[in-house]
Amino acid sequence: MTRIAVLVSGGGTNLQALIDAEARGALGPGKIAAVLSSSPEAYALERARAAGIPGCVVSRRDYDSNRAMTRAITERLRALEIDLVVLAGFLYVLTPELIEAYPNAIINVHPALIPSFCGEGCYGLHVHEKALAYGVKVSGATVHFVNEQCDGGPIILQKAVPVEEDDTPQTLQRRIMEQAEWQLLPEAVRLFCEGRLSVTGRRVTIHP
Repeated sequence: MTRIAVLVSGGGTNLQALIDAEARGALGPGKIAAVLSSSPEAYALERARAAGIPGCVVSRRDYDSNRAMTRAITERLRALEIDLVVLAGFLYVLTPELIEAYPNAIINVHPALIPSFCGEGCYGLHVHEKALAYGVKVSGATVHFVNEQCDGGPIILQKAVPVEEDDTPQTLQRRIMEQAEWQLLPEAVRLFCEGRLSVTGRRVTIHP
């Protein structure tokens, strides 16, 4: 069994996609063992509670730096014997302590086709605002391993989603979640839990 921790900050729609996937057996040997939230008000904690998953809060306001918060998160994950960390709408940039503790075992979902519309400041609706302002005809989502560079880790899966003429950031966000994020993230988690991913440099190989 692969013990998974999901880090969240808000509503938890991607967490719900993972919860639903586990319920139908689509995470393979993966089990969501904990949900860690950066906010005590995050609705994601309610989703975890409803699914019987232990949840806890590691609030940024309780620490004097991102590094201190990252160290606290890392210690909590080790205590929980976590094998895979999934960032699902987690709004804080984690420092290298966590990456060193979980090399090629931290997965993030980003609501664009990396390397487009990514990096610092590109999160939530900001990503879709930038895509629409640029005038792209296609956007999508990317699931990638996390490294020291923001949104710069090796890509596991991507899926393109069309941009419609009358899209707003909100409608584009919803389409990308429904057509890409909620499909790609559980699939990437399953591949990891089944031991089917390997990383060489920046290349991720998916094994049969």
